[in-house]
Amino acid sequence: VEEALRIVEANSPTKEAGEGSGHTITLISMGPERASEAIRKALSMGADDAILISDPSLAGSDALATSLVLAEVIKKGNYDLVLCGTESTDARMSVIPAMISQRLAWAQLTFAGKVAVNPAASTVEIERITEFGNQVMSAKFPVVLSVIEKINEPRYPSFKGIMAAKKKPITTMSLADTGIDAANVGASAAWSAVKDALPRPARGAGVKLTDEGNGGEKLVEFLVEKRLA
Repeated sequence: VEEALRIVEANSPTKEAGEGSGHTITLISMGPERASEAIRKALSMGADDAILISDPSLAGSDALATSLVLAEVIKKGNYDLVLCGTESTDARMSVIPAMISQRLAWAQLTFAGKVAVNPAASTVEIERITEFGNQVMSAKFPVVLSVIEKINEPRYPSFKGIMAAKKKPITTMSLADTGIDAANVGASAAWSAVKDALPRPARGAGVKLTDEGNGGEKLVEFLVEKRLA
């Protein structure tokens, strides 16, 4: 949300998101009705409106079904840039952005740590952050773009923004509204399923190495023993 606001502000005559900027930010979420609380908070940051796809038949949907629903809703709007997080906080599969772009036949740019939009050229350029190094990539609109968690520091909603968010529209869509057959979503249609979930092992106590003039040697031995070197 923050990155979408910054893109609009950087390319707006008024340097502000919202009415008069010439751009619109729409939030799209698939989830239970209680998701509207999180959506309302995002609206208070400066987004214009929102769409919540909520239907009992969506429960248990895997990534394939989720991307199908989101892509169909995106098709119904007039969008040229779709911003996604890199991964969800539960499954952490990092595949939804790529799946959406494939279903839409749009370009995809992933793991963005920096984003620059050039409206005149209808392009977006990113610095892609990977464990092997950074890459500068660009694509023409329309684009599906995923951003890393550390791309920015989200702003706090202002009092004015919080009050304005109460009047901003949240359109709730059922599965029927998307035009998707119920046989293609939900747990029964899932190609993948979570078989088990285990708590993360407790973090063990650290190891203290006493330096008696041979601290470096002890450290190397420790790293080799733990197969860290």
